[in-house]
Amino acid sequence: MIDTIKTFLSELTGGTEKRDLGADEIRLAAAALLFHVIAVDGIVSPEEREKLSALLSRQFDLDKNDVAELAAAAETADSEAIDLYAFTSILVQRLEAPDRERIVEMMWELVYADGTVHEFEDNVIWRVAELLGVSTQARMGLKLRARDGSGH
Repeated sequence: MIDTIKTFLSELTGGTEKRDLGADEIRLAAAALLFHVIAVDGIVSPEEREKLSALLSRQFDLDKNDVAELAAAAETADSEAIDLYAFTSILVQRLEAPDRERIVEMMWELVYADGTVHEFEDNVIWRVAELLGVSTQARMGLKLRARDGSGH
């Protein structure tokens, strides 16, 4: 996984090495979006970090060490990315609509982890959903499901 992350980060920062997208790149793109939504308000709470780890573990069937590695790589990728398109384009290319909707749902679950929805968080999810091709109706339904605690 480390080599995949290094390659992905190199591509984000303008490196020339390109390769076919695999599961690690998809996981990293999704994790970077998830990290971005919890960091956008300037405060990453312990509850948000814990929820991020739980979501990554469950969604990608990762052990504790792999989750920690992925979360750290996601934070780095987010800090080095110019925009969200670097991540969303990978997910649009490789995931079907229900899987892209699941990413949006996980973002909402993270937003509700600390009990407060900040306007920046709401805006980021709106932009990501648009880039992922997730409809407004689906985005709002996922928001309600996450708010009510009936998400996965």
